[in-house]
Amino acid sequence: MNFYSCFDFEGQVIARCQTHQEIESLRKMGRPIGEVRVMKNEEAVICSLTGSPSEFNEDF
Repeated sequence: MNFYSCFDFEGQVIARCQTHQEIESLRKMGRPIGEVRVMKNEEAVICSLTGSPSEFNEDF
């Protein structure tokens, strides 16, 4: 399972997502997504321990 970090155009993390659908939802909501990167396995462990990467995103 891959997790993704979404960055704005200034390089700041704005969300962590699990699916491309979540990323597209953020774009439709008007979030300025400049770059999407696949998280490394050691970074993604944090997401899976919390239950859902959407918990990092206050817009969901």
